[in-house]
Amino acid sequence: LVFSNSLSCNSTINLSKCFGGFFRSFLNNFLFSFSLSLAFFGSCFKMLSIDSKSTKSCRIMNDLIGQALLDYQNNHYTDDLYTETNISELDVLPLPHLFRSFDAMSPLEQLALKTAGGKILDVGCGAGSHSLYLQELGNEVTGIDISVGAIEVCKLRGLTKVKAIDILQLNEEKFDAILLLMNGTGIFQKLDYVSNYLQHLKKLLAKNGQILIDSTDLRYMYDQGDQEGSILVPAGNYYGELEFTIHYKDFRSEPFDWLYLDPRTFKKIANKNGLNFEIIGAGKNYDYLAKLTVI
Repeated sequence: LVFSNSLSCNSTINLSKCFGGFFRSFLNNFLFSFSLSLAFFGSCFKMLSIDSKSTKSCRIMNDLIGQALLDYQNNHYTDDLYTETNISELDVLPLPHLFRSFDAMSPLEQLALKTAGGKILDVGCGAGSHSLYLQELGNEVTGIDISVGAIEVCKLRGLTKVKAIDILQLNEEKFDAILLLMNGTGIFQKLDYVSNYLQHLKKLLAKNGQILIDSTDLRYMYDQGDQEGSILVPAGNYYGELEFTIHYKDFRSEPFDWLYLDPRTFKKIANKNGLNFEIIGAGKNYDYLAKLTVI
């Protein structure tokens, strides 16, 4: 890829593309290991009054996403979540979507769940929709999330094995399949951190185990450069590194980093870390599902 080192973000992004395919892809595929993955979200969310501009006047509350999930689970659903990035405005994230059934999931999610089997780890399990489906099929499933509220919701919904823990702190078990879905690369945060996460995930794999992870190539959001195949992006960052903020009711999270990885870059990093990289499914909005196995 050839990037521009002189143009600003506002001058290079095609907003007509941004507000269409990107957020459709976001809602269908990112919605947390939003699961948006909650494994990362929970650690960085603090709820701040949207109208407050002074830190001293802000009301602080941890686990914004967990609170929203609990409200929905306990029949107190009055508001949806809203997301915005450093390159876009507010966009709705419906809470019912996080509680959807298998039939309502995207084709890539369905493919991932059909591919997984045996002893399974669901990283950033959120409300537990993926884990519950796999558990009902008779698999041994562990759902992890750093959001205490999300873990409570999973228990209330009947998931038998859940744990409030950061993926980097999990060291005791081995798994046949590790799931990181709804833009699972998001928890890597930055391109520079990908290798560290992959090395840790690799240690958690049982013999012949697999990592199933999805992401989206955001190059379609940017204008084309003068050279064939090039795109114009802001200087200094990989074009898949975004900054997100989540809003719920009268509160918002602090901004947090979220990573989208194009498949060519992802494959290069995976191979460098001793992992085979295979795309096993592709969506309509440049999203894809990859399977990683130990070389």
